[in-house]
Amino acid sequence: MGRIKKYQEVQGVITVEMAYLMPIIFIVFVLIVYTSFYYHDKQILIGAATETATVGAQQKRWPGESVDAEQFCRERIGEKLILFAETEVTTAVTKEWVDVDIYARKTEAQLLNRDKPEEGIFIAESPKVIERALDAGYVPISALVEKKQIAGEAKCIIERLSEEQLNEILIYTAESEVLTQLTGFQLTRGMLCAMHRRDLPKVEDICKNARRIAILENVMNPTNVGAIFRSAAAMNIDAILLTSGCSNPLYRRAIRVSMGTTFQIPWTFVNNSCSWPEEEIDILHKMGFKTAALALSDNSVRIDDEKLMQEEKLAIILGTEGDGLATETIADCDYTVKIPMTHGVDSLNVAAASAVAFWQLAGIAI
Repeated sequence: MGRIKKYQEVQGVITVEMAYLMPIIFIVFVLIVYTSFYYHDKQILIGAATETATVGAQQKRWPGESVDAEQFCRERIGEKLILFAETEVTTAVTKEWVDVDIYARKTEAQLLNRDKPEEGIFIAESPKVIERALDAGYVPISALVEKKQIAGEAKCIIERLSEEQLNEILIYTAESEVLTQLTGFQLTRGMLCAMHRRDLPKVEDICKNARRIAILENVMNPTNVGAIFRSAAAMNIDAILLTSGCSNPLYRRAIRVSMGTTFQIPWTFVNNSCSWPEEEIDILHKMGFKTAALALSDNSVRIDDEKLMQEEKLAIILGTEGDGLATETIADCDYTVKIPMTHGVDSLNVAAASAVAFWQLAGIAI
């Protein structure tokens, strides 16, 4: 009789515990299902609203066949909603036009504005790069920021702007997906900033106190230009000159690859009124520079040549991707320099070659 009583008591306790637990389990299950349905509907509504806003903006920009925005939005939603099936759709124009063309549609050439260089602008990407541009004194025009970055990495950039600047600068924000759709690429650290270009200095001004300078001849890939600038800043190069055929160092891609060092090292394009290479190299000679062309030839010297390394003022000249330096440029230089290599390799990518040359001929003085 004692055993039977004990078994009945245990069974009764389990029944009571389940009576308490089952409602809790049921409530948790319902909450999970409701939350899933909520986020399902939210994503559908955000997507439909984004597409409708895009279509509305395009129609405002390029008037053509009329599109009923509300009907367009309803069609995008369809019968996909679960919790908010009775959602009412209304549309309104909150502002006549938000000018984000510089981020969405304008090419680098249009931003450069060769016809009116005083109106030229560039786009800096990522808070770190933007910070270096501000440190160098560049003036911002507007910014495009991912919403979550307003209180994140972009916060320090916004806080350092003066009250006057904040009154003049437009800061556009949106979710990451919207910004990617707008710009056509994923933003690095969720921030872009448009800034005014400045007048370029003269060759004589940035070279007069320099000991080691680099000259880029027709380096057309912005990635290579950015990488060369980063190596130059790291390896003690005092200034960089570029021929007219080079990619502009303030192209967004070049700035990003350089990690903002384009704002730290003095640079300019060679004078259009002087012919390259004859007249420009002659100007450098008059300023006391010896010129070293990185190229393979019968009279090339090793990059660690003692005489070369002891030159007081040296201009290191790098050529375009593929073809390298022009024959005329090599002929006008004081040295033709080669980087010794093994395994039958006869050349390096111009960005890689620049890092080796800068370290050997300038970085050694760090």
